[in-house]
Amino acid sequence: MAQFHQLDFLFLIFDSNAGVIVMQDSRLSEQSKIKNQKSKILLPLPFRSSTALVLFFGVCALGLAVDLFSKVYAFEHLVIEQTTLPNGQILVDSRDLKFIPGLLHFHATTNQGAVFGIGQGKRWLFVVVSIGAIAFLTYLFALSGRQWFYQLLLGMLLAGVLGNMYDRIVYGYVRDMLYALPGWHWSDLLGKPVNPTSWRNNEIFPWIFNIADSLLCVGVFLMLCYSFFTRNDAEDGQQPQLNADERG
Repeated sequence: MAQFHQLDFLFLIFDSNAGVIVMQDSRLSEQSKIKNQKSKILLPLPFRSSTALVLFFGVCALGLAVDLFSKVYAFEHLVIEQTTLPNGQILVDSRDLKFIPGLLHFHATTNQGAVFGIGQGKRWLFVVVSIGAIAFLTYLFALSGRQWFYQLLLGMLLAGVLGNMYDRIVYGYVRDMLYALPGWHWSDLLGKPVNPTSWRNNEIFPWIFNIADSLLCVGVFLMLCYSFFTRNDAEDGQQPQLNADERG
């Protein structure tokens, strides 16, 4: 009989301990749920949307891959000789590949500046600017909500920034190969000038660029158009409300 009471007492102790453990487990699970909910609340919407992530990071990865591949292909197949001058300037002797004759040729060259050759020799300045641009584009993506087209444009811009920044860090210059409107001069459209030094003898588009430059220029242009039209839509949506308030 005494043994029965002892066993019964032991079972009671076990049951009470088990209850405490269950209560502790339930509290821990509730705390983990609260932490997960807080982490979800703190994470911006685009980072929780698979569509937004694909549009931003997916488009960026695709654009960057195309840009780097085109650069490698051009410099492996078009460059005849590359020379570095004592002042650090790099000259490239390249073949011409007429992709669309008279409209688009491939001609490899280097650019130690920015778009259109601006700021020659400012390598690390442009690297710092690129890092700032990456941070800013990521910030805009975090605030983009469900603006799918806007996120696609941000991905294009990010690919352009990363493509040229990679070249500046690894090579010290940007690899260019796209030559649009080769040999086209203003005199072809406006007539040959009498003065041989006239600006009409200049090429219409003398710059050679790359895929990253194209992504940046097209992305900025479409971004301006998108901002203009979405702003007009917002103003049109507010106008009926203003009219209703005036009538009231």
